[in-house]
Amino acid sequence: MKTLLVLLAIGILSVNAFAQNVQPIAIGTPLPMAGTKMKATDGKEYSIKDALLKNGVLVMFSCNTCPYVIRYQGRTLAVIKEAKEKGIGVIIINSNATARDDEDSYPAMQEYGKAQGYKDVRYVVDDNSVVANAFGATRTPECFLFNAAGKLVYHGAIDDNNVASQAKQNYAIKALDETSLGKEVTVKETRSVGCMIKRP
Repeated sequence: MKTLLVLLAIGILSVNAFAQNVQPIAIGTPLPMAGTKMKATDGKEYSIKDALLKNGVLVMFSCNTCPYVIRYQGRTLAVIKEAKEKGIGVIIINSNATARDDEDSYPAMQEYGKAQGYKDVRYVVDDNSVVANAFGATRTPECFLFNAAGKLVYHGAIDDNNVASQAKQNYAIKALDETSLGKEVTVKETRSVGCMIKRP
């Protein structure tokens, strides 16, 4: 029992150390791994480039069971709706590679995506967290917004409070609006708060 606890502690420390060393891509960075195909919940494969629309693409790292993701689900759907109206594509990426046989398995993703009404957005599997590593993503949920030229213009949280009624600044929606109009995004980076991505 003591050995098991030690191993679990080492694993947690390793994940935290890795997350602390991960650096997110900088504002202005071209869209990484744009052509990498990932399996979606509809059984087909899509790349981030496939999700790109005339005014850009929003890449969101998420999952099925993180309490923060669940708390934000209504706001996530609002962001998806806003993006579609503004001519910006959305792709949701599940990078929890170590939970593929558990709560973030492919069948569980299919059930979750259907329950949440992900009709106009692809919910895809990031094998071995390779896309998350390329982006430097560490949390769920975490947003990366790219403009029509494929350059990163916003990275961070959906808004400023995980309690919806207490949120005062809707960072993601404002960034979507400004990007769709060809304006410079006012708030380019914020701190993502959520569960750690479970890397292999």
